[in-house]
Amino acid sequence: MENGKRDRDDMEVQTAPRKPRVLLAASGSVAAIKFGNLCHCFAEWAEVRAVVSKSSLHFLDRLSLPREVTLYTDEDEWSSWNKIGDPVLHIELRRWADVMVIAPLSANTLAKIAGGLCDNLLTCIVRAWDYSKPVFVAPAMNTLMWNNPFTERHLCSLDELGITLIPPIKKRLACGDYGNGAMAEPSLIYSTVRLFWESQVRQQS
Repeated sequence: MENGKRDRDDMEVQTAPRKPRVLLAASGSVAAIKFGNLCHCFAEWAEVRAVVSKSSLHFLDRLSLPREVTLYTDEDEWSSWNKIGDPVLHIELRRWADVMVIAPLSANTLAKIAGGLCDNLLTCIVRAWDYSKPVFVAPAMNTLMWNNPFTERHLCSLDELGITLIPPIKKRLACGDYGNGAMAEPSLIYSTVRLFWESQVRQQS
């Protein structure tokens, strides 16, 4: 009887689904001040790793990130590789992740992704991404930048790749202007990604 219970317990352990692996990324927008909050939202549900651009570090408080979240920068991309055969960080992170979320997505990084540029760790991951896995972006920029014709063209390019847009919201922006362009709240970004992931899991089961 006791052996039967132990077997059932072992089966439950073996069949327990692992947590989703979420790669969170921040580019150079004032909204990067909310990146720590975003990481905390996801860390309660998923395994999280974080990637940040050099310019985002101007706004980001590293101490605001959960202790269990590893933060990667452009310097890590180069310092982790010494010779042929060593792991390539942007490839390793792409392999590890089930989902990528770029929040905030600046106008500059949006343009880079749309044009296929890959001049930092974040954009190298996107360029090397396996698009059978989901990517979400939450733009953050000035209203006139958001309404610029280039933005629509760039978003169309991302849509063709299968990247999901979490639209910005209308509010008083950091520059003092009022209008559309503020990043969606971290709680909304988190709930959007989680609902998508759980719907995919249900479809596969």
